[in-house]
Amino acid sequence: MLKNSIKAPDFKLSATPDKQISLSEFIGKKIILVFYPADWSPVCGDELAIFSSSLKLFEKYNVQILGISVDSKWSHAAFSENRKLKFPLLADFEPKGAISIKYEAYSTATGTSKRAIYLIDEMGIIRWSYLSPDNINPGVDGVLDALENLIGEK
Repeated sequence: MLKNSIKAPDFKLSATPDKQISLSEFIGKKIILVFYPADWSPVCGDELAIFSSSLKLFEKYNVQILGISVDSKWSHAAFSENRKLKFPLLADFEPKGAISIKYEAYSTATGTSKRAIYLIDEMGIIRWSYLSPDNINPGVDGVLDALENLIGEK
């Protein structure tokens, strides 16, 4: 995992079959990057559904949530529609895992993103991160606590 207090590496990834999103588009907002192993896995589906259903909690913090895995934009589109997710899923598909590797959130053993979460502040600085075992859904409590702490520091 990348260390806190460093600039988050910028990227541009497909969010839908015809749209790309870059991290730098969100300067001025806090960003939660949710790296996860795979669309259609039960733990990943539950984790992303919790983030989606918790969006109201994140609104007061001026947060944009972005999910990232090595699955394709087509898989993301179907998965997002099936799970009724309300934030973009970004395809770190080709070159496979390039952004996950930059964020030290890639498993060469499995060829997938690790289950990692980064909180990035309005200036693009990593302020908090968490690495969870692949089979554990970390939920949103840790991120919400980190957001509260971040606000308390200002």
